[in-house]
Amino acid sequence: MARSTVAARRYAEAAFQLASRDGALDAWSEGLDLAAAVVADERIAAAVDNPARPYGDRFATLEQMLGGRVPDGVVKLAGLLAQRGRIDRLPNVAGEYRRLLDRERGNVAASVTSAAPLTPDETEAVRAWVARTTGKSVDLTASVDEALIGGLTVRVGDTLLDDSVRGRLERLRTDLLTGARAR
Repeated sequence: MARSTVAARRYAEAAFQLASRDGALDAWSEGLDLAAAVVADERIAAAVDNPARPYGDRFATLEQMLGGRVPDGVVKLAGLLAQRGRIDRLPNVAGEYRRLLDRERGNVAASVTSAAPLTPDETEAVRAWVARTTGKSVDLTASVDEALIGGLTVRVGDTLLDDSVRGRLERLRTDLLTGARAR
């Protein structure tokens, strides 16, 4: 899994450099999203990822599905992934590309999970807090997980703030077990 993520990041970085050079950051983002959606179809993925088919036929399938709808570079990138047997990584490449685009524009994606649905005011308060903390504009997604019991968790990138009752109980349990072993 880690190797897949690293590879996706590298492909995304190369795509981002090409898109920056061409002044087509948004077109590439939309193109990668569309290409990822197209190859998510099992029939198309099977046709494009089948090493028994000549590469020219597989690339022609990609051109037929994507040509004129996405930048040529996206078609070539999808073809390269198909040639290397990695077409399944295209959704990860698209996700990494969006992350790079957000970073370039000073945006940060954050998610908040709460035990009960947040009100619009509470959601806005979390968004404002993350914006103040990071100094960036925030794209916030909210979800509900009743297992938290109460409170909430906020994830920004690799950072997790756990202010849930479940998290507090787990930390208390760890402290009690660690203290009991130390004696």
